[in-house]
Order: sequence, then structure tokens, then C-alpha cells
Amino acid sequence: MTDTLALLPGGTLAVLAGVLGLMVGSFLNVVIHRLPRMMQAQWLAQAAEIEGREPPEQPPYNLLRPPSQCPGCAKPIGPLQNIPLLSWIALRGRCASCGARISVRYPLVEALTGVLSAWVIARYGWSLAGAGALVLVWYLVALSFIDADTTLLPDSMTLPLLWMGLLLNCSGTFAPLQDAVVGACAGYLCLWLVYWGFKLATGREGMGYGDFKLLAALGAWLGWKMLLPIVLLSSVAGAVLGIALILLARRGRNIPIPFGPYLAIAGFVTLLYGHEIAAAAGIY
Repeated sequence: MTDTLALLPGGTLAVLAGVLGLMVGSFLNVVIHRLPRMMQAQWLAQAAEIEGREPPEQPPYNLLRPPSQCPGCAKPIGPLQNIPLLSWIALRGRCASCGARISVRYPLVEALTGVLSAWVIARYGWSLAGAGALVLVWYLVALSFIDADTTLLPDSMTLPLLWMGLLLNCSGTFAPLQDAVVGACAGYLCLWLVYWGFKLATGREGMGYGDFKLLAALGAWLGWKMLLPIVLLSSVAGAVLGIALILLARRGRNIPIPFGPYLAIAGFVTLLYGHEIAAAAGIY
């Protein structure tokens, strides 16, 4: 199977990766919606245990159960209504049963994941690096939307991502292992120092610990030499989009702006073009 895929033209591989990305994007919608709620239920159960109370009984709720259903009428979504992107278009963005609107973000996540997956395979081809880059991009999409919704970057995602990066780089897939280990440590410490410098200067927290862990994970995947491009790109993206949110969406300056999506954008760009960017900027 692997040999057959390796013989396919690059364009065909990219299309196949795009289709796979659409299907993964459908699952990522579930992760984005449910994981924060699963975390909240776990926190409530832990709080009840600490206080010596019985945790509240709740029906099974995880990434697989219950099956997907309409938030309006609670009717299960059938297989034909769950085809990535196409079902939303065919249903004109409404539930087939009750006519309730289905958020446009669901097909956007699917389309975004499909496009980024095709882009990655067009860049890396069918290889260990290509497969690893796909996994990294899927994680970054899910983390971006979760952070945008909740200002949370779950440890259950950032920490496995960090370890996967180190394991892949045991064979130097994206960076020498030594660079990956230093990248993980330096990525965490970089934002940790920024956090404490800002807090000591202003008395306020400028970012969360999840941002440290996400940058550490990117350092583990891409090596310490890519940290500077990631930090610079994420800072520029954060400044531009943050100002746009304040001006266009009239978002208050005191409302926290999640930094995770900007780190994810910078991580994706650096994954594909980091060495070229660093060389053009004369960083290394």
C-alpha cells in the first residue's frame, strides 16, 4: 500500500490528503466542541471529590458518545447528513429535521483541514515527514479553535504533541534530536520568562501556561532554530489580527485575546517554509 502511494503523482497525493483532511476535519469539530465540556465535567467531579461530595451523575459523554445530534431538536445526525462539507451545502446549512441553522464554522473547519492537509502533502510528499506534518497540522487546527472559544490549550493535547515531536525526531525527521530537546526546553522557557516579566511589570497575567506548552511542542517538532521565526511570526499575526479585532469587532482592550491560534499559524508556516524564511531574513 505504501509503495503504491509513493508511486502516485504529487497532485494526486495532495488531493487524497485533502479528502482525508475533510474527514479528519469532521472529527476535529467533535473534539473542538466536546473536549472543553469533558474537561469541565472532570473538574466538577474532582471538586466534588475534594469536598467529600458524591460527584453528580452524568450520562456518558466523550468523543464517541453520544452520537452526533442536532443541538436544536436532539435528533441523531444520519450518515448521509454527516458527509464532510457536502452535507452542509446540500442541507443549505440547516437541520434536515427541524430546520435549525447549523453553524458555518463546521464546514469551515472541515474545509480548512482539507486545504492544509493537501498543502502539507504537496510540500512533503508521502513520507514519514509528510505523515507527521499531517498530525501536527490536525492538532494545531483543533487547538486553535479550542483556544479561540475557551482560552484553554488542554494538556491532554499539548503534552502528547510534545512527546510525538521528540519521538519523530529520534530519527531526525524534522530536526536533530538534540535540537528538538533544546527546542522543547527553550520554547517553554521563552514564554515563561515573558509571562513573569509581564506579570512583575504590570501585576497581570499576559498569557496562560498552555501557550508555553504549545511553543515547547513546536520546538520539539521543529527544533530550537525555528523558535525565533515562530515567535516573530506569531507576534506579528497577533498584533495585526488583535488590532483588527479591536477596531472592526469593537473588542475591548481588557478582553483576553488567545495567543494559541497565532502560535499555530506561525507553527504551520514555519513547518512548511521555516528554513526559507530564516535564510531570507538572515536569522541563521
